[in-house]
Amino acid sequence: MAAEWLWMTAADLGRGIGAGKIDPVALTEAYLDAIRAHPDSARIYARATEARARCEAEAAAARARSGHRLGPLDGVPLSWKDLFDSAGVATEAGSALLKDRVPARDARVLANATAAGTVCLGKTHMSELAFSGLGLNPITATPPCVNDPGAVPGGSSSGAAASVAFGLAPAGIGSDTGGSVRIPSAWNDLVGLKTTAGRISCDGVVPLCETFDTVGPLCRSVEDAALLLALLEDGKPADLRGATLAGTRLLVLDTVAMEDLRDGPAKGFEQALGRLSQAGARIEHGDVTEVAEAMDLAGLLFTSEAYGIWAETIEANPDLMFPRILDRFRAGASARASDYVAGWRRLHELRAAWAARVAGYDAVVIPTCPILPPNVERLLSDDDYYVTENLLTLRNTRIANLFGLPGLTLPTGVPSTGVLLMGPAGGEEKLLRLGAAAEAALK
Repeated sequence: MAAEWLWMTAADLGRGIGAGKIDPVALTEAYLDAIRAHPDSARIYARATEARARCEAEAAAARARSGHRLGPLDGVPLSWKDLFDSAGVATEAGSALLKDRVPARDARVLANATAAGTVCLGKTHMSELAFSGLGLNPITATPPCVNDPGAVPGGSSSGAAASVAFGLAPAGIGSDTGGSVRIPSAWNDLVGLKTTAGRISCDGVVPLCETFDTVGPLCRSVEDAALLLALLEDGKPADLRGATLAGTRLLVLDTVAMEDLRDGPAKGFEQALGRLSQAGARIEHGDVTEVAEAMDLAGLLFTSEAYGIWAETIEANPDLMFPRILDRFRAGASARASDYVAGWRRLHELRAAWAARVAGYDAVVIPTCPILPPNVERLLSDDDYYVTENLLTLRNTRIANLFGLPGLTLPTGVPSTGVLLMGPAGGEEKLLRLGAAAEAALK
């Protein structure tokens, strides 16, 4: 039975615990055994938290026996990206700059999850300081991609995705500043939820760009995403019952997002649109001209803030960094404060224009990523290839970050491709209901 548990959704594991069919201690030991036995475990987990996991599992088992479970995921193990502070355990954000950094308390979201009874399996590898969508990290580790052993897994929540895709956690918690939950989810055939900036607390989360940073789950189902969102913010999960695509209007964004699609993502997206249409969704195509202008602001806004946060730490020991990530941070050094302020003022205007243009649609739909996972060795040896693939990787996902939207990526059925649904700011519940109906249509 333990082998089957490793591939169940978090929600199904929770139901099994509630029905007395799954013991949280046995479940946790099954995952810890799998982590120890997996040949790529050291590339996925930066460190397992076995003592903490066992203690939390024993408490969950006692609650289950007494009929006092704390919620639907009480006793369910989770993995945590290595930028969420964990009391007494190193949190290094994939960087030698933060080696042996040990926080005194848990991040707010980890504390919320623990209070709801979940079990912390450990901390997963990530892109250095979260500043890459590729998942390539020669400094600490590059986790594997489930569909291609020679490819990167997507980042920056690379280990979070790998932990779920390889059966080493039922769900992982990551962060998303420009696509860091959705890219690794798509490339590893998972569901990934990027939340609205500011909705979930980033207290105790190592920052990249605080105005864009968000927290979200990487998991096996939309139901899991809904339950984990509620868990992270100490709220109530969206009601997914009766979700349907009948009568919904979906806008396929032709501006920028449909350009330069490789064969795999194009095939997956077209297949997904066909199934959504068959399930009752009305698919329309259209341009939102503001997208191109917002994309032109991305370099200024992201790199300026990232360098402003990290300049002192970076410049004290720049040789400790992967040179390509170092260069990306330093790209923000020359920006003028006046340009940064003007850029944000203009972005707010563009966000208002976007909201007006898409107000009549239930969601905007695009391919999650225009490319398949790039090859690790070629990324390390071919500068032109690295630049091209790196820029394309986060192009589509960044739209939601720039416009302040939640985004939900679903597997299309074509390996390592996703379809991305974007809803209005703060509209996660509606987006998750739509996602549940879309998930059923895509299976």
